[in-house]
This record gives sequence, C-alpha cells and structure tokens, in this order.
Amino acid sequence: MTTPLRVILVDDHEIVRQGLRALLEGEQDIEVVGEADSGKSAVEFVRIHNPDVVVMDVRMPEGSGVEACRDIRAEYPDMQVIMLTSFSDDEALFNSIMAGAAGFVLKQIRGHDLVEAIRKVGAGQSLLDPGVTKRVLERLRKAKFEEKDAKLARLSPQEERILDMVGEGLTNKEIAERIHLSDKTVKNYVSTILQKLEVARRAEAASYVARVRAEETSQHHSTE
Repeated sequence: MTTPLRVILVDDHEIVRQGLRALLEGEQDIEVVGEADSGKSAVEFVRIHNPDVVVMDVRMPEGSGVEACRDIRAEYPDMQVIMLTSFSDDEALFNSIMAGAAGFVLKQIRGHDLVEAIRKVGAGQSLLDPGVTKRVLERLRKAKFEEKDAKLARLSPQEERILDMVGEGLTNKEIAERIHLSDKTVKNYVSTILQKLEVARRAEAASYVARVRAEETSQHHSTE
C-alpha cells in the first residue's frame, strides 16, 4: 500500500477547514495532518508536520497565503502549495504563481475536482493551464521591458497610487478622503502593500518608493 499524501489545510474560517477535512478524510490515499488559521501559523505547522501538499487560502490575517507560500517554497522547494480563493482575481493569481504555487483554484470547485487537484500536485504536476501560464509570462516580459522595479511590479495600479500618497506622508484618513474610499479600505490596501514590498512599516514603504522614484528619474534624465 502506498503512503498517503500528507496534507495541511490553511484557512482563517474554521467551517471551511472542517468542510475540507470532511471531504478529504473519506479518501484512502490522503491524510490531513494539520490545520492552520493564518499564513504565519501555516509556516510553523509545515515545519512541524512536513506535509506533501498545503491547501491554503489566498487572503488571511497575520500574513497572507501568498506570503506564506513564498516562505514555505523558499524553505521546502519540493513542497506543493495549492492556493484557494473565493473569486477569480488576476492579481492574486499572478502573485500566487510568482510565490511558487503549484495551482490556484476557486473555493466553488467541486469536491471531487479538489481531491484530484491535490493528487495531481502531490505527484509533482502543475495545475496551471497553458493560458494562465501565458498570461503570467506576458506580464513578466512586460515588466522586464518597462524595467519596472520587481517589487513595485507586484502592486495593482490602485495600490501603487496609494503607495505614492504614503510616500507623500499622507495618513490613511487623508488618502481615504482624496480617493473617496473608507479609512478601513485604505488600511487594508496599505497592509497588502507592505506585504508585497516585504517591509513591516509604512515608513519603510515610503522610503522604498522614494528611492525607486529617484532612480527612475535619474534613469529618465540619463536617456534624454
């Protein structure tokens, strides 16, 4: 008898984890060895349980799934990660693939299809269809062509706009008033920006964007 695939489930909603566990426990060749409720605890659980496959939500408090995927893949290059998300989002898809995820599936996926997806990545295969891979490669080529800073290239246009305002020294409240969003929405944007830039504080983000913008300006002048 072959050894069952060891799986860890990561989602900040307990009911989602329970549903996934109930689905997988009926399979002879899959064993759920742990559950985590945040990106941070996911990395710790991976070190303890050494799973074959991690099934992880994209968006969670205390470190996003994308960030946790990047950390897990850096430490365990052979470990497979499937990212789960509630809605189709090119930005999350791109960031998940860049972080080394083997697949990206919607939570609306049928139970049987998710089980097959886990088996597939457990066997070392990718879930990414050629169309998705092509979109990511095109975006990478475009970023390279534009010579955009690699970390800034992770940001959506709205996130980059908000980062520039952080760089101007604006508070969340001032940013919210300027672009007609709630303070909470701006706070969430800033949190995502810090994760994507791999910095802990907004002051670090402000100095990062100031440095990049200064380099862009000097490059622009040198080519004129």
